[in-house]
Amino acid sequence: MRAILASSVTVFFCLAAGVCADDKKDEKIDAKKLLGKWEPADNKKDQKLVIEFAKDGKMTISADAGGKDIKIDGTYKLDGAKLSVALNFGGMEQKETLTILKLTDDEMSTEDSKGKKESMKRIKDKK
Repeated sequence: MRAILASSVTVFFCLAAGVCADDKKDEKIDAKKLLGKWEPADNKKDQKLVIEFAKDGKMTISADAGGKDIKIDGTYKLDGAKLSVALNFGGMEQKETLTILKLTDDEMSTEDSKGKKESMKRIKDKK
């Protein structure tokens, strides 16, 4: 079970990653646009990964790993364009700092500390 959770957290950091492009680090991001549910822009039908940011600084990652639903709770803090994330799984805490390159009502782009860029799209509420 811990291996599945660790894999899910790794998937999260690969999909929603981001740290510091020098021209973005001081840019102010509208925190209200971050709130809600997000999924990878290239999400495949057989994969499920949803990241939810709540207004109280809490976040949840829901994933389907090998037919098992996994939920990982964590916290986040937005400072300028830097998004600091702390996830709790298997009694361990995993921390990462992400830089948001683009954040609109429907899209979020990030870059991780290794330079990998990823895009997320907002999940619209069904009416």
